[in-house]
Amino acid sequence: MKQYSSFLFTGYSWNHHAGKISLRYSLDHSIDFEETILLPEPVSDERLKAREWEIERALAALHLIGGISYYKTCLPRKIEIPEGTLSKQEAKFWNMVYERGLGEFFYRNDIDFRGLVNFPVNEQPLAENKLNRLKPKTKNQKPISEQRILVPIGGGKDSLVTIELLKKAGAKVTLLRMGSHPLIDELAHVTGLPMITVRRSLSGNLFDLNEEGALNGHVPITAYLSILSLLLAELYAFDTVVMSNEASASIGNIEFKGTEINHQWSKSLEFEKMLRSYARETIGTNVEYFSLLRPFSELKIAEIFSHSPQYFEHFTSCNTNWKILSLTPACRQAGLPPLPARTESVRSGGPEGEGLHREDGAAMNRSGATGSWCGNCPKCAFVFSALAAFLPRQTLEQIFGKILYDDATLLPLFRELLGQEKFKPFECVGTPDETKAAFLLARKRGDLRDTAAMKMFEAEILPTINDPEKLIEDCLKPNTKHCLPKEFVSLVS
Repeated sequence: MKQYSSFLFTGYSWNHHAGKISLRYSLDHSIDFEETILLPEPVSDERLKAREWEIERALAALHLIGGISYYKTCLPRKIEIPEGTLSKQEAKFWNMVYERGLGEFFYRNDIDFRGLVNFPVNEQPLAENKLNRLKPKTKNQKPISEQRILVPIGGGKDSLVTIELLKKAGAKVTLLRMGSHPLIDELAHVTGLPMITVRRSLSGNLFDLNEEGALNGHVPITAYLSILSLLLAELYAFDTVVMSNEASASIGNIEFKGTEINHQWSKSLEFEKMLRSYARETIGTNVEYFSLLRPFSELKIAEIFSHSPQYFEHFTSCNTNWKILSLTPACRQAGLPPLPARTESVRSGGPEGEGLHREDGAAMNRSGATGSWCGNCPKCAFVFSALAAFLPRQTLEQIFGKILYDDATLLPLFRELLGQEKFKPFECVGTPDETKAAFLLARKRGDLRDTAAMKMFEAEILPTINDPEKLIEDCLKPNTKHCLPKEFVSLVS
């Protein structure tokens, strides 16, 4: 594939009457990309006038994070922003987001990323630059019941736990998803809450470049979704954006080139703190942004979720439900059905995947043991383990279509999740200790003792655990490392 020397953020625009945002990029002014985002409803003129500067800065931030899908195609050495400027601190933020957010991508493609990403810095005074004019903000002091809260929903247990905790507190919750999917429709109906749907379309040139052999891999979609959520909060007068990222999202997978690679980096506490600072200092918004589930492990979230049976037949964490099917140019011309794309697995509407739409023939693939679970991937294996700690065998079989612990072909995968082989899978899964604690709790209940996975656990793992009860206690105990505003702390205590 041809190499390019520069990646340009060529501009963005917003037609608020049509509800359309356009984000434009280029490789050497030779290959152009235009991504579009369609908003669900008009924004009032009064709101636009009152929040002009904040909306403008949020749009600029969305433009910068949106570029990561196109930049990664060939990683040009030079990054240019012809119509904008970044302070040294802002450039440092974006260097970190691109470098850490593409960590798995660099690892899988064996790319030395050290010193690779360099956003341009303008050291001149920026007092007149509209993207840097900040006005004093006051902190949101409303009680939870009076706040308008936006919650991204992805189809899995985590966002559903967030939703239920907020509903019990009497919060005014609106759901957010990127793209349409019947699974999300079902869940939204069960929650009984209103939902905003945003339609994102990646540039067709990206898919064409992928077919030609462009670099490809995982992108930090939660960073994109988070910034989009902040923009929507400004546009539609939400007070708070509440994410559903857990404590274990901060734990990486493997070290590479002296850096910890974390599949979930844009769900980590580090990113959360960075974006909160950027939102306050650069965007200038007083919208609160944080993850309500940050004090919890994946195992604790599973315990809470186990008390919400109304969702059991509707939720899924399996990413086979969100794979995008792409048409090559030749297939499009011949009218052939879609083939699996080289692009990464995607999560429609949720914080755990790509969340995109193709207008030229994409289709969302839904497959699995029950139509919602493939029964073969790390997510299925981990979520089964987490829920097996709290739900009886019969309920597990109703949810997953089978008992995954019975499948001997999954034993290598369970060993990875337990920390015995390779490293933690590049997926949104819990830590090895959480998986061990989940097995211990399921073993106590006894109805899975005859399964292949439990027998493997008893023979290989159990003898290595010094204090099983303390391990369980530690995995279920909330921690204090979070960014929750004080009025939300009681919800997770």
